[in-house]
Amino acid sequence: MKTHIFSTERVILRKMVPEDEDALLELFSDKAVMAYYPSCKNRHDTVKWIEWTLHHYKVYGFGMWIVEDKETGQFLGQCGLVLQKLVLGVEVELGYLFAKRYWGNGYATEAAFACKKYAFKELGLSRLISLIDPRNKASLKVAKRIGMTYNRTITKWEKQLDLYASEKRSEGENEF
Repeated sequence: MKTHIFSTERVILRKMVPEDEDALLELFSDKAVMAYYPSCKNRHDTVKWIEWTLHHYKVYGFGMWIVEDKETGQFLGQCGLVLQKLVLGVEVELGYLFAKRYWGNGYATEAAFACKKYAFKELGLSRLISLIDPRNKASLKVAKRIGMTYNRTITKWEKQLDLYASEKRSEGENEF
Protein backbone atom coordinates (compact mmCIF):
# COMPACT_ATOMS: atom_id res chain seq x y z
CA MET A 1 0.00 0.00 0.00
CA LYS A 2 1.30 3.43 -0.95
CA THR A 3 1.33 5.66 2.12
CA HIS A 4 1.17 9.39 1.43
CA ILE A 5 3.47 11.36 3.76
CA PHE A 6 2.84 14.92 2.57
CA SER A 7 2.50 16.99 -0.59
CA THR A 8 3.45 20.37 -2.00
CA GLU A 9 1.96 22.41 -4.79
CA ARG A 10 3.31 20.06 -7.48
CA VAL A 11 4.52 16.85 -5.85
CA ILE A 12 3.49 14.06 -3.49
CA LEU A 13 5.99 12.36 -1.21
CA ARG A 14 5.06 8.86 -0.18
CA LYS A 15 6.60 5.81 1.38
CA MET A 16 8.62 3.56 -0.88
CA VAL A 17 7.10 0.15 -1.71
CA PRO A 18 8.60 -2.95 -3.39
CA GLU A 19 6.66 -2.10 -6.58
CA ASP A 20 8.93 0.98 -6.98
CA GLU A 21 11.78 -1.34 -7.97
CA ASP A 22 11.68 -0.66 -11.73
CA ALA A 23 11.43 3.13 -11.37
CA LEU A 24 14.25 3.19 -8.83
CA LEU A 25 16.38 0.86 -10.96
CA GLU A 26 16.02 3.26 -13.88
CA LEU A 27 17.19 6.08 -11.60
CA PHE A 28 20.05 4.11 -10.05
CA SER A 29 21.34 2.75 -13.37
CA ASP A 30 21.60 6.18 -15.04
CA LYS A 31 25.27 7.18 -15.12
CA ALA A 32 24.44 10.90 -15.20
CA VAL A 33 22.15 10.65 -12.14
CA MET A 34 24.70 8.56 -10.24
CA ALA A 35 27.78 10.54 -11.33
CA TYR A 36 28.66 11.61 -7.77
CA TYR A 37 27.96 8.25 -6.13
CA PRO A 38 30.50 5.41 -5.95
CA SER A 39 28.69 3.47 -8.68
CA CYS A 40 25.38 2.75 -10.33
CA LYS A 41 23.09 0.14 -8.76
CA ASN A 42 21.83 -3.05 -10.34
CA ARG A 43 18.49 -4.77 -9.65
CA HIS A 44 19.85 -6.64 -6.61
CA ASP A 45 21.24 -3.38 -5.14
CA THR A 46 17.91 -1.66 -5.81
CA VAL A 47 15.96 -4.37 -3.97
CA LYS A 48 18.40 -4.09 -1.06
CA TRP A 49 17.90 -0.28 -1.05
CA ILE A 50 14.13 -0.70 -0.84
CA GLU A 51 14.49 -3.23 1.99
CA TRP A 52 16.90 -0.93 3.85
CA THR A 53 14.51 2.01 3.41
CA LEU A 54 11.50 0.02 4.65
CA HIS A 55 13.54 -0.99 7.71
CA HIS A 56 14.51 2.66 8.25
CA TYR A 57 10.79 3.64 8.29
CA LYS A 58 10.04 1.00 10.94
CA VAL A 59 12.98 1.81 13.19
CA TYR A 60 13.24 5.61 12.86
CA GLY A 61 9.88 6.73 11.48
CA PHE A 62 11.34 8.34 8.38
CA GLY A 63 13.46 7.57 5.36
CA MET A 64 13.80 8.34 1.68
CA TRP A 65 10.40 8.87 0.11
CA ILE A 66 9.24 8.50 -3.46
CA VAL A 67 8.45 11.81 -5.16
CA GLU A 68 5.62 11.77 -7.70
CA ASP A 69 4.03 14.42 -9.87
CA LYS A 70 0.82 15.45 -8.10
CA GLU A 71 -1.25 15.61 -11.31
CA THR A 72 0.04 12.60 -13.24
CA GLY A 73 1.43 10.29 -10.53
CA GLN A 74 4.64 10.05 -12.57
CA PHE A 75 7.75 8.92 -10.64
CA LEU A 76 10.17 11.86 -10.40
CA GLY A 77 12.76 10.58 -7.93
CA GLN A 78 13.35 10.22 -4.23
CA CYS A 79 13.84 12.70 -1.42
CA GLY A 80 13.88 12.27 2.32
CA LEU A 81 15.75 11.77 5.55
CA VAL A 82 18.34 9.16 6.51
CA LEU A 83 20.74 8.69 9.39
CA GLN A 84 24.41 9.20 8.63
CA LYS A 85 27.20 8.02 10.90
CA LEU A 86 29.91 10.67 10.99
CA VAL A 87 33.09 10.95 13.02
CA LEU A 88 31.41 13.35 15.46
CA GLY A 89 28.22 11.29 15.81
CA VAL A 90 25.01 10.45 14.00
CA GLU A 91 23.20 13.15 12.02
CA VAL A 92 20.00 13.20 9.97
CA GLU A 93 20.73 13.83 6.32
CA LEU A 94 18.32 15.37 3.85
CA GLY A 95 18.95 13.64 0.53
CA TYR A 96 17.48 13.95 -2.95
CA LEU A 97 17.95 12.15 -6.26
CA PHE A 98 15.80 12.79 -9.33
CA ALA A 99 15.47 11.31 -12.80
CA LYS A 100 17.53 13.27 -15.32
CA ARG A 101 14.53 14.11 -17.51
CA TYR A 102 13.09 16.15 -14.60
CA TRP A 103 16.24 18.13 -13.78
CA GLY A 104 15.92 21.89 -13.98
CA ASN A 105 12.22 22.01 -13.11
CA GLY A 106 12.56 22.85 -9.42
CA TYR A 107 11.23 19.50 -8.19
CA ALA A 108 14.30 18.76 -6.06
CA THR A 109 14.15 22.17 -4.38
CA GLU A 110 10.40 21.89 -3.78
CA ALA A 111 10.63 18.38 -2.34
CA ALA A 112 13.76 19.11 -0.27
CA PHE A 113 12.22 22.25 1.22
CA ALA A 114 9.08 20.28 2.13
CA CYS A 115 11.23 17.57 3.76
CA LYS A 116 13.11 20.19 5.75
CA LYS A 117 9.86 21.72 6.96
CA TYR A 118 8.48 18.26 7.84
CA ALA A 119 11.67 17.34 9.73
CA PHE A 120 11.59 20.47 11.87
CA LYS A 121 7.84 20.90 12.39
CA GLU A 122 6.48 17.34 12.39
CA LEU A 123 9.43 15.27 13.58
CA GLY A 124 10.83 17.89 15.95
CA LEU A 125 14.37 17.62 14.64
CA SER A 126 16.68 20.54 15.42
CA ARG A 127 19.32 20.05 12.68
CA LEU A 128 19.62 18.57 9.22
CA ILE A 129 22.66 18.03 7.06
CA SER A 130 23.32 17.23 3.42
CA LEU A 131 26.52 15.56 2.26
CA ILE A 132 27.35 16.81 -1.21
CA ASP A 133 30.21 16.15 -3.61
CA PRO A 134 31.65 19.65 -4.20
CA ARG A 135 31.56 19.03 -7.97
CA ASN A 136 27.79 18.48 -7.84
CA LYS A 137 26.77 22.07 -8.55
CA ALA A 138 23.05 21.25 -8.94
CA SER A 139 22.83 19.64 -5.49
CA LEU A 140 24.78 22.50 -3.95
CA LYS A 141 22.25 24.94 -5.45
CA VAL A 142 19.32 22.98 -3.99
CA ALA A 143 20.92 22.97 -0.52
CA LYS A 144 21.53 26.72 -0.68
CA ARG A 145 18.02 27.45 -2.01
CA ILE A 146 16.43 25.72 0.96
CA GLY A 147 18.57 27.65 3.44
CA MET A 148 21.36 25.19 4.15
CA THR A 149 24.83 26.62 4.60
CA TYR A 150 28.31 25.20 4.21
CA ASN A 151 29.58 23.82 7.51
CA ARG A 152 32.80 21.92 6.70
CA THR A 153 34.42 19.36 4.43
CA ILE A 154 34.44 15.78 5.66
CA THR A 155 35.72 12.43 4.43
CA LYS A 156 33.07 9.73 3.96
CA TRP A 157 32.87 6.84 1.51
CA GLU A 158 36.58 7.45 0.78
CA LYS A 159 35.95 10.89 -0.71
CA GLN A 160 35.80 14.53 0.29
CA LEU A 161 32.25 15.84 0.74
CA ASP A 162 30.90 19.23 1.68
CA LEU A 163 28.63 19.10 4.71
CA TYR A 164 25.80 21.61 4.48
CA ALA A 165 23.61 22.14 7.53
CA SER A 166 20.41 23.81 8.62
CA GLU A 167 19.36 24.45 12.20
CA LYS A 168 15.78 24.76 13.35
CA ARG A 169 15.12 28.34 14.29
CA SER A 170 13.64 29.25 17.63
CA GLU A 171 9.95 30.03 18.04
CA GLY A 172 8.99 33.37 16.57
CA GLU A 173 11.63 33.34 13.86
CA ASN A 174 10.19 33.11 10.36
CA GLU A 175 11.91 30.18 8.69
CA PHE A 176 9.34 29.05 6.14
